Amino acid sequence: MGSATNETTSDSFISDKSAKIFVAGHRGLVGSAIVRKLQALGYSNLVLRTHAALDLTRQTDVESFFATEKPQFVVLAAAKVGGIHANNTYPADFIAINLQIQTNVIDSAYRYGAKKLLFLGSSCIYPKFAPQPIPEDALLTGPLEPTNEWYAVAKIAGIKMCQAYRIQYGWDAISGMPTNLYGPYDNFHPENSHVLPALMRRFHEAKVKGAKEVVVWGTGSPLREFLHVDDLADAVVFLMNKYSGLEHVNVGSGKEVTIKELAELVKEVVGFEGELVWDSTKPDGTPRKLMDSAKLAGLGWTPKISLKDGLVDTYKWYLENVKQ
Repeated sequence: MGSATNETTSDSFISDKSAKIFVAGHRGLVGSAIVRKLQALGYSNLVLRTHAALDLTRQTDVESFFATEKPQFVVLAAAKVGGIHANNTYPADFIAINLQIQTNVIDSAYRYGAKKLLFLGSSCIYPKFAPQPIPEDALLTGPLEPTNEWYAVAKIAGIKMCQAYRIQYGWDAISGMPTNLYGPYDNFHPENSHVLPALMRRFHEAKVKGAKEVVVWGTGSPLREFLHVDDLADAVVFLMNKYSGLEHVNVGSGKEVTIKELAELVKEVVGFEGELVWDSTKPDGTPRKLMDSAKLAGLGWTPKISLKDGLVDTYKWYLENVKQ
C-alpha cells in the first residue's frame, strides 16, 4: 500500500476527465447526484447501466460487464433501500440483495483492474445507542437498531470488504457514510418515504386542497441532521481525490434541526398557510442522531448548501417531476 500509488491514483481522478467511471445505481437519489456532479466537472466517460441492462445481484453478469468495460474508477451507490415498514417486512431481501450487489461489484472492480472504488453506506450502520455526535470508531461497539439491522449488517460488511481488499491486496477501496440525505429524485411516496420528503408532500397536498391544518406525529423535539445530495456528490469527488485510508469517513452537514424546525421550514418553503398540529400521542423515535464529520472537515471538505436553499431546490424539483 505504498503512499506513492495512492497519490497518483488521487491525482489522476481529478486531472483525467476522460477516465472511465462506473457509477452503480445512477438513477437513485445519490447516484443521480453523483452523475450530475461528474458531468458538471467535465467528466466525459461515465459508464452507466440501468437495472434492466445490468442486474448487479447476478455475479456472472457483473463479471462480464467489468471484463468488457474495465472502468478505472467505481462509485458504488446502488443499494436496496426502504423505510422501517419495508425493512421489517422484507429482511431477507435487505440483507441478501445488498450483500450480493456489493460483493459482486467490489470483487469484480478489483479483479478487472479498477484503480479505486468508493463504497457508500448509511448512518444506520452505527449502534442504536452510539455516542452523539457519532464518531467513525463507534462502529461495531454495540447492538444495532432492530428495525433496520438487516440493511445495516450488509452495509457494515461492505465497509469491511473494502478494508479487507486494501489489507490483502493493497487496493484503493474506500467507504463514505452519509447522514440523512434529501434532494432531487428523493422518494416522495405517501407511505414509505423519509421524514423530509413526507412532510414536503403533505404540506403541498394540504396547500392544493386548501386544508386548514396538517397533523404531524410526535412532539417535534427530536434532533436530526440533513445533507443535500448535491453536497454528498461534492464530497464523493473530494474523497476520490484526497482520501485513501483504511477507515470509513462520515459525511454530514454537522448541523442539527428539531423536527419542529424542519416542519416549519418546509411549511414556509411550500407556502402552506394553515396550522401545523403535533400529535404527541405518537412516537418520536430516537431523540438525537448526529454524525461526527470532524474527520472529513479536517481533510478540507465542508458542505455548501444551507437547509433552506436545499429545500427550495427540492420543492422546485418536486413540482416539476412528481405527479400531482
